[in-house]
Amino acid sequence: MGLHNYFRASKKMAQNTSVAKLCKLACILILFATSLQASAQDDTDAVRTNYDSGKTSCLNLHFQATYIYQYKPAFSAQYSSKNSLQTPEDKENSVTATLYAGIRLWKGAEIYINPEIAGGSGLSGAFGLAASTNGETFRVGDPAPTLYLGRGYFAQTIHLGKEGDTNIPEGANEIGGSKPANYLKLLIGKMALSDIFDNNAYANSPRNQFLNWCLMNNGAWDYAANVRGYTYAFAMVLQQGSMSYKAALATLPTVANGSDLNTDLSQEYSLNAEIDKAYTLGLFRRKGNIRLLGYYNNGDMGSYAQALQHRDSIGLPEVASTRSYGRTKTGVGLSADQQLGDNMGVFLRAGWNDGKNETWAFTEADRTLAAGVAINGARWKRKDDNLSLGIDVNGLSQDHRNYLAAGGLGFQLGDGRLSYANETAIELYYSYKPLATGIWITGDYQLILDPGYNSDRGPVSVFSFRLHVEL
Repeated sequence: MGLHNYFRASKKMAQNTSVAKLCKLACILILFATSLQASAQDDTDAVRTNYDSGKTSCLNLHFQATYIYQYKPAFSAQYSSKNSLQTPEDKENSVTATLYAGIRLWKGAEIYINPEIAGGSGLSGAFGLAASTNGETFRVGDPAPTLYLGRGYFAQTIHLGKEGDTNIPEGANEIGGSKPANYLKLLIGKMALSDIFDNNAYANSPRNQFLNWCLMNNGAWDYAANVRGYTYAFAMVLQQGSMSYKAALATLPTVANGSDLNTDLSQEYSLNAEIDKAYTLGLFRRKGNIRLLGYYNNGDMGSYAQALQHRDSIGLPEVASTRSYGRTKTGVGLSADQQLGDNMGVFLRAGWNDGKNETWAFTEADRTLAAGVAINGARWKRKDDNLSLGIDVNGLSQDHRNYLAAGGLGFQLGDGRLSYANETAIELYYSYKPLATGIWITGDYQLILDPGYNSDRGPVSVFSFRLHVEL
């Protein structure tokens, strides 16, 4: 017993040390960003002057830092296993910092480089939920802050037709200035597919909108990415009036949720395509967008049904043991956002994939339906504040649920057995911006019903604090 307590104390001390280091890093990054704000404001004013006069710089520099603290009270469960959301009280935090650097090479040609630091952990190591509660965390074993290259890509924009130019504001990974209304844009390099596809206006970024994975993106879109959310890809965007047509060929990780990407496209690849329509609706001409997404992944995946027929030495199915090249996953997604007034909008997402083979890159959801409302603080004279409420309901294919019920483990889920129910996540947040700053402070609450699709567990409450800085 004494030795057991010693190891528990040692583990707790190591965790506390990691948390202390992470908090220290967050403070340094935020103080660094704040100290640079005055000089950055001078640069922003200069850029704005150029922008207003129709001239733009060939260089672009921006920075973001995001710190998130999450607290989960203890909850009840009839049983738990290796990949379960653990029942005791849990406190975790995370920090990310990104430098956005861009340069214009010639007309329409730009290169963007994004070195990034990320550290911290999701609750229970981001296991046990499809609707994981912190979109800034990853399923990595070591919570220590790590430096890596997030994005590094080349973009060429080709002017089409005789339509007039549109002035685009300068921003992160956007040099800005005069851009064609109709164009073909080609991108190649390392990027996040979520930057291009599924760009819902009210539910798209865990840094300033919803934190939950299945509210920041379509949960049923197993989008090509390594463990940190990036992939090597070739993408095209064709903009014609109110219509946008997008396509991408991307690499998949060598193993499920892996850090390395397989660049041999004869073995593994992902095809993604989306059609976007912008429109105005109703008597007051309110703007809206609707998007239809489709994807096809081909890789070294395991089969849930085959795993049930080939069990390990103790009788449990193991999907990883059935992996074979040529296995596929096909899915579709629908996304819409609609203004209801000057300071209010609503959004909707729906998604489906065939769910026959194992989840490979994003999260273990084969069906998803999400909706919500966003209210801008201008209604109470706080134009930079936002109040939003979202709800997401996820489901599994029959093969997927049978596999988990038999005690199988995915890369994210596995309670040892399963009393199946749809997993539901409800999230409410208020984002507050102090006047004349590049800082946002957010309070967030999430309620998870039937975590891990298991009615024998939960419900779970999660309270979050977020500090986000932009320059």
